[in-house]
Amino acid sequence: MNSVILKFQCPDQKGLVAAITQFVYRNGGNVVNLDQYTDEDRKMFFMRLEWDLKGFRSKPEDLKKVFAAFLKKQKIIAAWELFFSSRRERMAVMVSRFDHCLFDLLYRHQAGELGCDISVILSNHDELRDLAEYFKVPFLCVPVENGKTMRDSERRQLAVLRESRSDFVVLARYMRILPPAFLRAYPWKIINIHHSFLPAFKGAKPYHQAWERGVKIIGATSHFVTEELDQGPIIHQDVVRVSHKDRVDDLVIRGRDIERQVLAEAVKLYLGKRIFVHGNKTYIL
Repeated sequence: MNSVILKFQCPDQKGLVAAITQFVYRNGGNVVNLDQYTDEDRKMFFMRLEWDLKGFRSKPEDLKKVFAAFLKKQKIIAAWELFFSSRRERMAVMVSRFDHCLFDLLYRHQAGELGCDISVILSNHDELRDLAEYFKVPFLCVPVENGKTMRDSERRQLAVLRESRSDFVVLARYMRILPPAFLRAYPWKIINIHHSFLPAFKGAKPYHQAWERGVKIIGATSHFVTEELDQGPIIHQDVVRVSHKDRVDDLVIRGRDIERQVLAEAVKLYLGKRIFVHGNKTYIL
């Protein structure tokens, strides 16, 4: 099916669903999926609407202009985006030395689960080149060291993302803080995986800290990257129960397993155009 997805958010008001679905109907479209939510505390309205383009009167290349004119006529002021199912997103993956999240994404991509193209695997180390080559995905190593050359390396990384025409970026355990230039180039388009259920044990060896404290659950959190470290809007989280019988190695193994699952789910939600950001909070429709 050739379809279009509308992501739409604005201050809540009466008649929004009726008006937009009527726009689709009057132009010959057929709604195939609709999810909406009203945050009564913040007085905000969110909607994800998908319709079949078969028989739709407006050409895809004209649709944004036509829909903008409709909103203006209806005096509706909103933030909105249109996405066409015929276009596959290009995902860049940044990684350091840990391979578990990268391997999982590569396998899911090969199995057809993600519905996107991998534009490049970008790393600050060379250890995972063989893995990328096995899956026949472009790999580029740009070492980043603290000191005078760090900014030059980061500029080169950003240039690689642009040259590869990457639409969004996934940090599959990339162990460096991204500079603000990355966030400006990819606003709400950089997804990170955190090794615990935030708020978390900070600093080095988080699983060792968790073991020392005798935690009863461990987990993982996927979130958008912001300038404040590990404080961006949360996309997806999950946990697994552990006990005093589990050793540190057991926690690491189970933690990596849940990291893979949580990151993959976050990527799927992003590709499905189901994530809405307002303030520092996400709404998943």
